[in-house]
Amino acid sequence: MFYWFVKHLVVGPLLVMVFRPWVSGLRHVPAAGGAILASNHLSFSDSVFLPVVVPRPVAFLAKREYFTGRGPKGRLTALFFRLINQLPMDRSGGAASALSLTAGAEVLRDGKLLGIYPEGTRSPDGRMYRGKVGVATLALQAGVPVVPVAMIGTDKVQPIGRIIPHVRRVGIIIGPPLDFSRFHGQHEDRAVLRTVTDEIMETLSRLSGQDYVPDVYAATVKAQLAQKKAGHTDDDAARD
Repeated sequence: MFYWFVKHLVVGPLLVMVFRPWVSGLRHVPAAGGAILASNHLSFSDSVFLPVVVPRPVAFLAKREYFTGRGPKGRLTALFFRLINQLPMDRSGGAASALSLTAGAEVLRDGKLLGIYPEGTRSPDGRMYRGKVGVATLALQAGVPVVPVAMIGTDKVQPIGRIIPHVRRVGIIIGPPLDFSRFHGQHEDRAVLRTVTDEIMETLSRLSGQDYVPDVYAATVKAQLAQKKAGHTDDDAARD
């Protein structure tokens, strides 16, 4: 009920009026049944614009930190994310990440739409990076299609670190569903998961027009940039 209220009466009409999002390929979203909407990730606002333009409700796997904040603000943030169909995702890898995928699998088993960002985090520089295999695991386990989605211009509307967005138009390109039924029963084969994930990322790169860096994770680049920035800060302090 809250999701419907926010989408149709509060956030949705406001976003459409202010940002005038354009959409291509909306017909590719299945009218019924489980499916994964696999999107590139340029901005926090990706998780806002995509559900607004898709007729069916979309549940998203969101980083766990949104659900673990302390104090009144942290609790309110966690409550809000749960009410708008966001599911906590542990991005640390290994068993913790695998356990987090369970919630997504339940969404798909219930015949609903699940949104996921295969890169695992926002692109730090506008390029597309190596995808994590969780998207492939979910697709093969649930036997559902993967619908590729390219968000266009959301990084200009709300760059990393910016709270109040710039007002400009954004776009969403939705490609034909990808069918991986040929890999039925192979969801534990690491090589198969990598093949499926790479196909998804290559499709997203073509849709979005982003340069694709297939051998590096976005999180690694983020860490390197943060380390470099910290190094510059230390150097400046030493000169002072």
